[in-house]
Amino acid sequence: MIQRYTSVVKKYLMVLATTATLFSSCKVNDDEFFELRDRGGIDAAIWDTPGAVQMHLNRAYDVIMPQFLFQDHNTNNMNGRYGVHYASDESFFPVVDQWARAALGLQGELGNNDIRFAGNVYTSNAGGNKYMDISRCNDAITNLPKGSMAPDVKRSFLGQYYALRAMVYFELVKVYGGVPLVLTPQTPDNLTVSGRASARECFDAITKDLDSAISNLNGVNWNNDATDRGKISKLAATCLKAKVAMYWASPQFNPGNDGGRWTVALAANKAAYDLALTSGRVLLPNYASIFQTEGDANTEVIMVRTYSNTLERRGHDGERRARPSSEGGTPTQGYRATTRLLDAYPMLDGNSISTAGQYQYDDLMFWQNRDPRFNATIAYNGGVWPLSGKPNRKQWTYTGATGEANLMAVYCKRFNIAALASGATAYTNNIGGNGMDWIEMRFAEVILNYAECLNETGNIDLAKEMVRKIRVRAGIQIGATPANDYGLGAVNTPAAMRDLILNERFIEFAFENKRNSDLRRTRRMHLLTGNMTSIEIEPVNGATTRNTLEAIVNTTTGERFRETLNMESRAVYSQYFRKNTVGVQGYLPYNIPEFHYFYTFHNDFVNTGANIQATIGWAGGTFDPLAN
Repeated sequence: MIQRYTSVVKKYLMVLATTATLFSSCKVNDDEFFELRDRGGIDAAIWDTPGAVQMHLNRAYDVIMPQFLFQDHNTNNMNGRYGVHYASDESFFPVVDQWARAALGLQGELGNNDIRFAGNVYTSNAGGNKYMDISRCNDAITNLPKGSMAPDVKRSFLGQYYALRAMVYFELVKVYGGVPLVLTPQTPDNLTVSGRASARECFDAITKDLDSAISNLNGVNWNNDATDRGKISKLAATCLKAKVAMYWASPQFNPGNDGGRWTVALAANKAAYDLALTSGRVLLPNYASIFQTEGDANTEVIMVRTYSNTLERRGHDGERRARPSSEGGTPTQGYRATTRLLDAYPMLDGNSISTAGQYQYDDLMFWQNRDPRFNATIAYNGGVWPLSGKPNRKQWTYTGATGEANLMAVYCKRFNIAALASGATAYTNNIGGNGMDWIEMRFAEVILNYAECLNETGNIDLAKEMVRKIRVRAGIQIGATPANDYGLGAVNTPAAMRDLILNERFIEFAFENKRNSDLRRTRRMHLLTGNMTSIEIEPVNGATTRNTLEAIVNTTTGERFRETLNMESRAVYSQYFRKNTVGVQGYLPYNIPEFHYFYTFHNDFVNTGANIQATIGWAGGTFDPLAN
């Protein structure tokens, strides 16, 4: 494999800072632990010691595995301006992030210096540059085989490092198309420079790494949930390889629709699906509890980043960022659904809100008779949302609702612990919050990836069977007649099934940070049109109605009049509330250039590198990632 590299990367990879930063919760002094005798970077003795390697590997996980969303204290390992990579038609996150607005063409536009995923602050700080993260893996992959540990122990470590390196390169390629490939440790005496590799070369390297991961992890069982949860397994590597194959076959990288790529992707995704089944993976019966179910009890998890609310520096602020202020939260617009997401959920019989079926959509009572995933995901005005140990608590989202700051008309319910007290929601002083794990990949994604490959290779019936599994678990009904088939009956062409699968991913993975990648992978991002809108709930007569709703009717309990209302009655609801569609003043309609499917590197990366060309379409761009 030809090594492609830049002098920017050159300067910092040879620092080999991977050995100088320990797992963040550890208290060992870095300089005392790693005595760098060999000046090339790492004391070779660490590769003889499982404990030392595990600490090194822990830090690799820490800087590579995706993090919980919308945190104030991190950028989700995206190295700045991460709103570019959250931007989609899913949420109102662009309201609080200028780079998301620019990425969607709502306000401003992206320039060459605005894509910083690989890193633009070229220091030796771990996590500050993707190539520092890669160097950590390169060191281990090269040096572990030379160590004196037992072969099976070496393999268990090597498999994880290969998978992690593949993950970094996969994310880089999704963003840039083609990137410098550095697959060996870099030192002052071993530097090779040759510009950006093509997308094909990158995918070949990623697949090779995942094959190595699968081989090394064969027979390795992570059975101790207390110590092994979060470690990459053979199953995780297999499912990631299948996902990589699907990306290579998808329109972002395969605009000419080479059917041979889909055939390869189908084989890889069938293998992943079959292995998941034999490994005991099963969809959890309750969609609403996917993120609340942790450890061995969650049979759906395939890849996870672990957190804790009791271990210092191992938590996140997800609970506070999703909760309403009335229960100790500071909600982010990133969890406010757009009308596109709200409208994407089908009715209870699986038919879209615009299709005649057993249930008819009511725009005022928009939550009624919907796919049960709607109620599991969306908190709406007057809906029950248990929080702070209050099982019958209702959420009020009308304009001016008392007790609510940062009010949103809809909230996301997926990432909260209902029993957690309002005073315990925040992650402060590096501890606390809900400690909920971040699920990066789950069985539902494997199923829908397989369904997409089946559809693209002409097996629409089996593709439907895969989607049917997802819909049955969700609680969707078969319909008035068996022919409705959970809303799948009228879908009879690959094009229609393709649209349905993409929409299914939209709602199944709502707020799991999949939408941006899905729109880019399918080349649907530049097809977004219209304005970014959400909903607003208003009292019908303004302050007069609001005063009526908030009048105290029980001085002992403090119960307000609104709590006595039957919110499922249209006659009652319409007496007090109306629903509006609202946008943001000054925002333009969605407008994403087609060349944005492959971003370009920051000018610092280009100008100080050797033969690092900007991407076509961007200022000064000459590099075509898809050229072989």
